[in-house]
Amino acid sequence: MTKDVIALTQRMPDPWAVLAGLLSGGPDKLVNATGEGAVVQLCDEQGRPLVSVEAPMLIQVEGEAERLLGATPPRVPYWWTEARATTGVPDAERLAGTFAGRLATLSDGSAWPPEMARSLGVVRTDGVSVAPTPAAAQPAVDVLTHSVAVIIMDRPVVAMTAWLSDAFRGAAAAERGLQIVTPPGTTLSPAVLANMPGWPSRWVVQDEREGYYDGLSGAVLRWQDGMFGTLVSPRATEEDPTTPVAASYQEVVDTGERQLAVTFRTVHPADDRLVLGGALETVWRELTGGAPAGWGTAEPANLPWSPGRLTDVAHARSPEPTWFVVVGDPGRPGLATIRVSRTKAGVAEDVTLAFGYGAGEKLPLEALHRTAEALVTRHHLRSMLVQLRKARRDLLVPPRFEGPGVPLGFVLGAEEVRNMPDDRARRTPLAEQPLRLGPKARPGYYYPLSGDPSDLSGWSDFEQLMRHLKGV
Repeated sequence: MTKDVIALTQRMPDPWAVLAGLLSGGPDKLVNATGEGAVVQLCDEQGRPLVSVEAPMLIQVEGEAERLLGATPPRVPYWWTEARATTGVPDAERLAGTFAGRLATLSDGSAWPPEMARSLGVVRTDGVSVAPTPAAAQPAVDVLTHSVAVIIMDRPVVAMTAWLSDAFRGAAAAERGLQIVTPPGTTLSPAVLANMPGWPSRWVVQDEREGYYDGLSGAVLRWQDGMFGTLVSPRATEEDPTTPVAASYQEVVDTGERQLAVTFRTVHPADDRLVLGGALETVWRELTGGAPAGWGTAEPANLPWSPGRLTDVAHARSPEPTWFVVVGDPGRPGLATIRVSRTKAGVAEDVTLAFGYGAGEKLPLEALHRTAEALVTRHHLRSMLVQLRKARRDLLVPPRFEGPGVPLGFVLGAEEVRNMPDDRARRTPLAEQPLRLGPKARPGYYYPLSGDPSDLSGWSDFEQLMRHLKGV
């Protein structure tokens, strides 16, 4: 299985420290650069990548190493340098560990996982040569077939790293699915789940009893026709093509933990004075009492929260869309993803946000109406859905069944209300009438729905409301 080894250092690894780590591989190893110089590869004589090293990233956000690695990092700010060993190549894993260990020693830090960085000896070398372009230029991919790209990962949390982002883009460009294979103890970051494409992409979990199963659906899988596909039950019929569900996926215990999930869309007029991220910060402050802690274009989130800097990045990449991840303080788990895109109506922000709560913690349900009011009156809200889920406080996605959320409330912005005929937005078939938001001349509406995470009947009310609003 592929090993990711990470050096967490107090000082920025200088070029000599990186070179010393690379030379630990010995004189028969070659060095190549890819990704416009952002990735350095240690290759064999045939140009095959053995270890791929990402450019060091300065982490200025508390809690990211703990959240994604379970590791204790140096004090913030610190440097995060990833090395990825290639699957199936002898000694690649040892080379990655030696590189990270040497880098940590020279730059005042530690390596994760600790057992991978025990060998710090540097092999004497007569020099380094430039490697030819390797046959497998995508360092994140372990297996490539006509249908899918397969990534094998052995880390506690599969995060939306720069590696994985590149793999998603590469697979999409080649019209392939992306399948991520992990051991049973691994979890997914919600940021990965938000970007996971549809079939044949999937999260494949190794299992002692079943071999492999889908971590999101529980379906038992087998390698067939160049990809992991579902196993059809012997009892299946044409009318009922039953797929077996792994027993491990069904082993669920209710811990009393909950997640408050908020998804919303805003559309701002395109203006040079526009600052993005304000709607997300408003929701964060209303529901937690404080602002987000950090943000980035990949995980780990490395920059302190700054709507201005986030706007600068989105503006520089326009008209192409930009994706961001936003995290909260470790004391109140929170994670959001933002997709900024240009539309005919202006600049759209599509936000998915979740906060985690323990069994004894009170959820800020009384703040939902106030939050909706602020978005409608100050942030050009189009629509918002709030849900309550039985799910982990740390927000990570386990390879176990987690039931669907139930809708607590739906919000319609003033522009959407204005575009509806007659008085349709105010007069609904629901038993509880909506609450008006904003000025009477240009209102939005908050529609209260079910609040019991054990009662899925709220979805019936939500479906009825959607049919009514659409005039179906």
